[in-house]
Amino acid sequence: MTCQEVLDRMEATGTERMRQFNVKNGYQGAQFGLKMGDLRVVAKEVKTDHALAKELWASGNLDARLLATLVCKPKQFTMDELRAMVTEATLPQLADWLNSYVIKQHADKETMRLEWETESDPMLQRTSWSLTTERINKAAEGLDLDAILATLAEKMPSAPEAARWLMNFALIAVGTQSAEHREAAIALGDRLGFYRDYPTSPGCTSPFAPIAIRELARRAG
Repeated sequence: MTCQEVLDRMEATGTERMRQFNVKNGYQGAQFGLKMGDLRVVAKEVKTDHALAKELWASGNLDARLLATLVCKPKQFTMDELRAMVTEATLPQLADWLNSYVIKQHADKETMRLEWETESDPMLQRTSWSLTTERINKAAEGLDLDAILATLAEKMPSAPEAARWLMNFALIAVGTQSAEHREAAIALGDRLGFYRDYPTSPGCTSPFAPIAIRELARRAG
């Protein structure tokens, strides 16, 4: 399928309800309004096509960019390409898909984690802290958790919200994964106070770090 054929296919499938939902969540750019299930159906039809994925991303359309994360070959992107893509993906859903399906599959993700933490762009910072959270949860060997807590204590208060949200998950990960650092992480979360009053649906865990750490640690036994 050509890029235009894919765009036409998606345009015919989008709904006004989804378009309004995306606008309500802060998106102001071009979109078709596909439901996630319909988007994945298109991805199965397209299959893996890296050249097409790059064209879809270049279109600037939200649905096309979400599709691009599903049909690309992550390892074929250069770091410069990914840097540009991350700075453009300002909608949380698109940023999360880009992180999960592309960035975290890339061979240079550790380099990106280290280099992007100190960038001024909030989306680069966000991605760095997403990668740090992944390392804490899956491969914490070699990480200085004391230094991470110190960095969070220093930088979270003034961090842009896009980055702070992921920094909060890194704080939760430290407290959950390391019994040695648990009380320090809980105390830091309580002192900072971020997301203390965040509205939480029944059955869901609050993102307030002290609550989240205690609950996740309890589940882990």
